[in-house]
Amino acid sequence: MQRVFSDPNSLIVGNIYNLLERDGIEVVYRNEDLMGGAGELPPGEAWLEVWIVNDADADRAAALIRDVMAPDDRAPWICDHCQESNPPSFEICWHCAEPAGPSR
Repeated sequence: MQRVFSDPNSLIVGNIYNLLERDGIEVVYRNEDLMGGAGELPPGEAWLEVWIVNDADADRAAALIRDVMAPDDRAPWICDHCQESNPPSFEICWHCAEPAGPSR
């Protein structure tokens, strides 16, 4: 069993947990009860952690985490409907809710 991810943000940790579990990797959450001690414990000690049960899954887990945490290198796109600029990760325009067009 080994730790593969740790972060103070429960949403990020939960996302990583779900990603690994969805890919068939058996995972365990750790430090859920320590979040209340943040500020009194040394930095990082109360962070939520994701551990894998089977050490043989370590390389696959690391690759999945690396892929999902990598910055998005794509350029922002312009909505064909309202001409508003949208971040590259958006599939629907934040301004008018139109799907990204073929020019993206």
